[in-house]
Amino acid sequence: MDEHSNIDLSVNLGSLRFANPVIAASGTFGYGLEFSQFVDLNELGGFCTKGLSMKPRTGNPLPRMIETSSGMLNAIGLENIGLDNFLKEKLPNLEKYKSCLIVNFFGDTNTEYVEMASALSDVNRVDALEMNVSCPNVEKGGIQLSSDPDILQRVVEAVRKVTSKFLIIKLSPNVTDITKLALAAEKGGADALSLINTHIGMKIDIGSGKPWLANVTGGLSGPAIKPMALAMVHKTVRAVKIPVIGIGGISSVEDALEFLMAGAKAIQIGTANFIDPSVTMKVVNGLHDYCQMNNLKSLESLSPSEWE
Repeated sequence: MDEHSNIDLSVNLGSLRFANPVIAASGTFGYGLEFSQFVDLNELGGFCTKGLSMKPRTGNPLPRMIETSSGMLNAIGLENIGLDNFLKEKLPNLEKYKSCLIVNFFGDTNTEYVEMASALSDVNRVDALEMNVSCPNVEKGGIQLSSDPDILQRVVEAVRKVTSKFLIIKLSPNVTDITKLALAAEKGGADALSLINTHIGMKIDIGSGKPWLANVTGGLSGPAIKPMALAMVHKTVRAVKIPVIGIGGISSVEDALEFLMAGAKAIQIGTANFIDPSVTMKVVNGLHDYCQMNNLKSLESLSPSEWE
């Protein structure tokens, strides 16, 4: 990127600095290592691991993924190898990379959230924690946690007490007013917010008359949700004082620029990784090209203040 050497894409989210605002989203990038043959992980701003729980999970029964118009439905059920296996098998191979490592984690109870955060706080290589309170496929209190501001604030406060790591709360769009949850997370001690997670949706096989997914419903992601995600990011940025990371249907540099212009400090790319495993790197290069074509030395001038 010699032609881009005079352009600074770095972004600061309080105490956490990214070399650029492009982050691979949790659940779509494995544990990072799976994409190393397609993407130079060192050139990304960061990447989020597949959501981790204290113990391994097998997830939901098959079928649990189906393509839809302009997107996909998934009901994976947070399948993962568990914390201990991640620390023993995956983390040692991630030590050599310099991009920010964000570990996405969740629990079925408040106690499990606290235990996970506490355990991960002792891991030097982990740069940030992303607390998933928004997966629509977990039935054990997940909906209540993601939609009740008081409960959310309490669990964030509990997690905040046990970790000094940069704490990101990932919010659900399946609520009446996302800003109430954003403010609750901020009040609880979050350092940043990431939004949005998937919308609840379903698809029916008209041949059998039954849902395609064994779980009946799943999380809708991809380009179909981008306009809704963009609107929620725009609204949330104006409600809170902490940084917001935009997620939802981003598959090109143009999409990324929209979220940055709406006020997001960084963006995460999810479903597009399944279509083009190198899409994150293409967006990084696209941001360099955009800045070069518009004589921008950095991304700071993308503030939305001009049109408000």
